[in-house]
Amino acid sequence: MRDYLSTAASVLLATNSVVVLAGHDHSTQLESVLVTAPPMNIEMATSQLGTDEITAKRAATNDAASLLRGLPGVSLYGAGGVSSLPVLRGLGDDRLRIKVDGMDLISACGNHMNPALSYIDPANVGSFNVFAGITPVSVGGDSIGGTIIANTKPVEFSDKPGQAITGGSISGFYRSNGNNFSSDVSLNAANDWLAVRYTGAYARSDNYQAGDSFKIAGPAAAGRGNLAADEVGSSEYESQNHKLGFALKVDHHLFNLDLGFQHMPYQGFPNQRMDMTSNKSNQISAGYKGDYDDFVVKAKLYKEKTRHSMDFGDDKLFWYGPNNMPGSDGVPGPISAGPNGYAAGMPMDTRGENTGVTLAADYQLDEHNILRAGIEIQQYTLDDWWEPSGKGMWPNTLWNIRDGERDRYAVYSEWQNRWSDKLSSLVGLRYEQVHMDADDVQGYNPMYAADEAAFNTSKRDLVDDNIDVSFQFKYAVNNNHSIDVGLARKARSPNLYERFAWSTNGMAMRMVNMAGDGNGYVGNLDLEPEVAYTASIASDWHDATSEQWQLVIAPYITRVKDYIDATPCTAMACTLANGMLGFRYLSFANDEAKLYGVDISGFVTLVGDEQSGGLKLQGVVNYLKAENTDTNDNLYNIMPLNATFALVHSKAGWVNTAEWQVVAAKEHVSAVRNELTTAGYSVFNLRSTYSWAHWRADVGVENLLDKGYDLPLGGAYLGQGKTMSAAGVPYGTAVPGVGRSLYAGLRYDF
Repeated sequence: MRDYLSTAASVLLATNSVVVLAGHDHSTQLESVLVTAPPMNIEMATSQLGTDEITAKRAATNDAASLLRGLPGVSLYGAGGVSSLPVLRGLGDDRLRIKVDGMDLISACGNHMNPALSYIDPANVGSFNVFAGITPVSVGGDSIGGTIIANTKPVEFSDKPGQAITGGSISGFYRSNGNNFSSDVSLNAANDWLAVRYTGAYARSDNYQAGDSFKIAGPAAAGRGNLAADEVGSSEYESQNHKLGFALKVDHHLFNLDLGFQHMPYQGFPNQRMDMTSNKSNQISAGYKGDYDDFVVKAKLYKEKTRHSMDFGDDKLFWYGPNNMPGSDGVPGPISAGPNGYAAGMPMDTRGENTGVTLAADYQLDEHNILRAGIEIQQYTLDDWWEPSGKGMWPNTLWNIRDGERDRYAVYSEWQNRWSDKLSSLVGLRYEQVHMDADDVQGYNPMYAADEAAFNTSKRDLVDDNIDVSFQFKYAVNNNHSIDVGLARKARSPNLYERFAWSTNGMAMRMVNMAGDGNGYVGNLDLEPEVAYTASIASDWHDATSEQWQLVIAPYITRVKDYIDATPCTAMACTLANGMLGFRYLSFANDEAKLYGVDISGFVTLVGDEQSGGLKLQGVVNYLKAENTDTNDNLYNIMPLNATFALVHSKAGWVNTAEWQVVAAKEHVSAVRNELTTAGYSVFNLRSTYSWAHWRADVGVENLLDKGYDLPLGGAYLGQGKTMSAAGVPYGTAVPGVGRSLYAGLRYDF
């Protein structure tokens, strides 16, 4: 089946390329039609970001995930400068389904350095749809926290037959903190039936500076090398993204072909023991939309190949002893050594290949009922290997995951019904089978023999049968009040590292860390899929047009059976290390968990006249509590009470924003992971935009008062020093937030 799907993907992608590029009979009169699915009127716990909102935010960031900041229920795990991971109501990373232009992208890294949204530059994002909590089965699957759908800007066709149009944009941005600059370009050409678009983006940044109270404690304080006193080590990055798209419109049918390429020459990670030294991704996808009267059919076929490498960046140096002498095991370090006995050289490589097919149909039964159905197939393979580099890491290549497979096969159906002008419902059922397997592994040397043998003689051909069910109801009490109610059962199977990471060697365990907490992890072949039961209600008060004021209060609760948490590793070496203060060695384990909270959001228009312009006050407040009910411990990386308030003034071409972000102290932390507490803080941001003719100018300042603070979800600071040594980094230091940063950007549309 895997070979058949891969071959079919190649053939169909090539066929679609020929169709798109072959041309069309100009004698046929074509209508200008945008093919869309019937509208979904169930939008409970859903947030949308359109082009205007995204454009307003992108001047301050190169990280696509950070565009979601400030939405109800959304927070971000700290990672690299363009690789933060979104979180929905306390559940993030692989617990979310994240689709980029219809592709389910997977992080091919034991530290999850290349998450899905790192493959799209903010300049190329056209819209976000965020389903927090309750998720329709048509957009869910293999996730328990929700779904994020990111789409690039839609293609544009000429309105008149035979008329060609061209256009595009070019922009550049500079941000003072980190000496960060970026640029992007978009070029498009189209007539009424064929459209071509190219987008390219480049970004780079040095290490950023923290706020004025940043201080490093412990052994690293005296060994910061060339780092400035307020500099956050391993926070630099460079990124290049390119995409070429073709679209063909024939009557009510739309075909598209997209080719994407990304290269990240480097990206530092202040909460990981290694840095990304290269990430290359090639993507090709073909899509189809067709409107057949009462039917709307959508199909997608995609293939992605990723080649990822990790090693020590400039701020992370491994100590092998004076003059590169042998270590305690008698094995010399690498041949090439840096100054003063420091030597970089601990290569770790991954290769991922991701092939997917989706087919969906929407059938309009009548004016009140829509039936949706679809099938999805995703086949993913991963190799994770570490070449020998000396000092105990030789003479063999270590295979962390060898020919790992994680294949998903899904079918779903859902029914949307408008019972009356006041009541609508959406119910759905999804079945998904997840098949996982991996070949025999290999350690560096006989020290790994026991773990190696235990894994290689175990049963690794595993199959999970997962079922999702969702019920959503929307009731309009009156013109000023509506209520959304949702119930759902959702399931997620473990990822390849959670099940197949096999070594209890301390160094190897520290290389499997998706949490950024400095601990080491070993997988568990006996893990069961997570199953989440969620109930939520959203009460929405608003004016008759929802343009003058709105208040939404949305409480929720989720109970997770077989939640994949952590427990102390019981191997002898783990037990000895876990008896000391500092980082831990842990094993993935199933427990029961409970998460509950409330999201409050709203706005009010204070002024809205032509003379004064518009003045709007808007805000979001999020509260969440999450605990492991088996161990009575807190879940890891849970955002404390937080709020964002903004005063927005707009007049003519001006839009000016004053924003205040407030975060409470994080005191409920995971004991098993030695999670760090963080103090409360508040940050002020100012932004201003002016648009005229074909131009747009952005200026602003983030963290106006240069407030020093620690990131509540940033993990442990591992940005410098001998990060592979258990005592080489200062335990107890959290990753600090970004200090004051002034930015400016200019864009020209043509």
